[in-house]
Amino acid sequence: MELNASLSLVRPELILSFSALALLLLAAWREQAGRLVSILSVGALVAAASFVFAFLDNGTNVAAFDGLLVNDAFGNFAKILVYIAAAISLIIAPRYLEKVGAMRAEYPVLILLSCIGMGVMVSATDLISLYIGLELQSLSAYVLASFVRSDERSAEAGLKYFVLGALASGMLLFGASLVYGFAGSTSFAAIGTAMNADVGLGLIFGIVFILSGLAFKISAAPFHMWTPDVYEGAPTPVTAFFASAPKVAAIALTIRIVLEAFGSQILVWQQIIIVVALMSIIIGAVGAIGQQNLKRLMAYSSINNVGFMLVGLATGTEQGIAAMLVYLTIYVAMTLGSFVCLMQLKDKDGGYREDFGDISGLSKTRPGLAATFAIFMFSLAGIPPLFGFWGKLVVFNAAVAAGLLPLAVIGIAASAIGAFYYLKVVKVMYFDDAVDVIAQSDDKVLVWTGGLLAAANSPLGYFAIPALGSWTAYAARALF
Repeated sequence: MELNASLSLVRPELILSFSALALLLLAAWREQAGRLVSILSVGALVAAASFVFAFLDNGTNVAAFDGLLVNDAFGNFAKILVYIAAAISLIIAPRYLEKVGAMRAEYPVLILLSCIGMGVMVSATDLISLYIGLELQSLSAYVLASFVRSDERSAEAGLKYFVLGALASGMLLFGASLVYGFAGSTSFAAIGTAMNADVGLGLIFGIVFILSGLAFKISAAPFHMWTPDVYEGAPTPVTAFFASAPKVAAIALTIRIVLEAFGSQILVWQQIIIVVALMSIIIGAVGAIGQQNLKRLMAYSSINNVGFMLVGLATGTEQGIAAMLVYLTIYVAMTLGSFVCLMQLKDKDGGYREDFGDISGLSKTRPGLAATFAIFMFSLAGIPPLFGFWGKLVVFNAAVAAGLLPLAVIGIAASAIGAFYYLKVVKVMYFDDAVDVIAQSDDKVLVWTGGLLAAANSPLGYFAIPALGSWTAYAARALF
């Protein structure tokens, strides 16, 4: 394909690239431009998303750069979800970062650079482009995790994330080298063709190492060890970003490489995915029970929810992938809303609180915030009639339809265990004695954002099912 045609297919990434460079120059020229750069960054994400929407009518898979990237409905769906999550993360961040003395223009620029990497990740159809996108996203994330340099927890989070991220990248590269050695190509399509024949032990080891590296990126057990520490130590807006946009990109990448490169050997990778899914569901559910820090609780919630999503991937069917995308969309809204509520937990001196004891009796002192937080907790627990229930229902329904009834049964049982710690948050807010620690929020952006996300997770979200179902089915169809 000609260069101009390839460049036209990556217009969203080009917009974000030029915007990041221009905003970096603006930040160097004008001091204290953090808020302005944040607003312009949101505009850049909207502009990039508009070009993605322009591609949605394209029903065929169009390759770019000699097959390194592809423009298809699946990648475009993931990009839109990434851009929405990143934009919300930028909108809710300024007041928090100003309060902790870390509102610098580099923050939104790093978000944009990370989104460029995520755009490459979800469109990658080659092991080389996969790794380039993954590392571009990860390098920005390491800096974001340690963005509040005066906070020891933030510096520690960034260091842990960097060291363990390097380990995961090494595992992924080793697996990629094994797959290349036995398949003779780095292209997903060529690897898929090579795997139509008998798969040797070396190729199986390659698949295991690649999936292990990707499991780290999506914080799936048993490669989840970094998640609680990084989620707790990183600034809360950064944690909200980590739990949403990069998660979408990494899961989309995992779906693509499993189905396009390893799809013909479902019996090889399905066993790995099932084990990782069950471990993530159980460890995420049990590990959160004893947590006293709300951000660490959300970290285990993230691990738990990734397990439920992987149930859809384990089916290896179009219905399972569509259900997985439905769950992923609802998960982004639930998680971002939960962190918006956490960012409103400020005491009368303006300090941020994040422990269970701080929300004791919150319904008596901040009834609106308590009600909003309760909606997200019930939705994450999958309790009807909230919208989170629908995500679990479609995933388990796809598992049963694919003949994975035992997996669905275990997942439902573990979901009941996970509901304990979500309900514990509600119990502390509504039934414990009030401590009157949390002051009234003066950040209207957080209040309105939390309210809109709560409405999306309420029964009103069911009105979006026809549109969401058709979009996810259309995106999943592009992989089959």
